[in-house]
Amino acid sequence: MRSGGAGLGLSGKTALVTGGTDGIGLEIARQLKDAGATVVVAGRDPARLDAARAQGLESIAADLSSATGCDALVEAVHGRLLDILVNNAGAGAPYLVDEPIDPDAVDRAIYTNLHAPIRLATRLLEGLRGRPAATIVNVTSGLAIAPRAGAPVYCATKAGLRSFTQALRAQLAGTTVRVVEALPPLVATRMTEGRHKGAISAAECARQIVAGMAAGKPQINVGQTKLLDAIHNVAAPVARRIMLRF
Repeated sequence: MRSGGAGLGLSGKTALVTGGTDGIGLEIARQLKDAGATVVVAGRDPARLDAARAQGLESIAADLSSATGCDALVEAVHGRLLDILVNNAGAGAPYLVDEPIDPDAVDRAIYTNLHAPIRLATRLLEGLRGRPAATIVNVTSGLAIAPRAGAPVYCATKAGLRSFTQALRAQLAGTTVRVVEALPPLVATRMTEGRHKGAISAAECARQIVAGMAAGKPQINVGQTKLLDAIHNVAAPVARRIMLRF
């Protein structure tokens, strides 16, 4: 069966959403559940894991900033017939050259944002390929298209994940596994606290991502990312200059 533009029925599917106890991930999980999916969320905070369970979501404690945490999550879902993997977990790392930089925080962000999605996709791919129709959704960012000067590490990881997603999609063309990239703009979450001017809500971001999944889109440009992608396609240097000043 060829993966392509056909819509994806969400009812009856089983989905794993990383970073699924807060922000965009929690809203994606809620909306997938409302669409009839069984949803397992992974997160680190015990209180938020408990809150997710109270909302009818299965939850697993997982720290995806290391190989050990990723492998523990894979073992926790071993035997489950997963249809959807949403690699949403993300972390920022302050990186301003005129201020102290924590190399360990940088390493954790790189692992969480880039290594973990690759490792989870790799470890879970065999099971996904055994499903009649499966989907891997990698949540990158508009900053994967054009970087922001104040967040070089975050931008680099999202650009790397964007490239991985595009290459994996090409490898899996003609199979039952669809590979989707979701590119949010600035979203009002705990990670972006203090920069919420002009941000869209996590619920609206998730709505557009889930709708794009259901419609079978290979790339889901959310909100203002549609405009950024269009500008980049026509004039990449202009898009870079705009975002570097953002």
